[in-house]
Amino acid sequence: MMFLADALVVDIGCLLSHAVVMARELSIPCVMNVREGTRTVRTGDVCRVDGSAGTVEVLEGA
Repeated sequence: MMFLADALVVDIGCLLSHAVVMARELSIPCVMNVREGTRTVRTGDVCRVDGSAGTVEVLEGA
């Protein structure tokens, strides 16, 4: 699934976790430690992910 994603949002992890390494290799943004991401973001939601600022914004619900 990571190869199909435009960005990664992960509930729990650190700077050396698998998701971060894969995001770097795929040149896609990644935000770690959002804690509530799997409860807030749903399949089909349109989101803005800013890896530099560490923010995830749901623009449009599914």
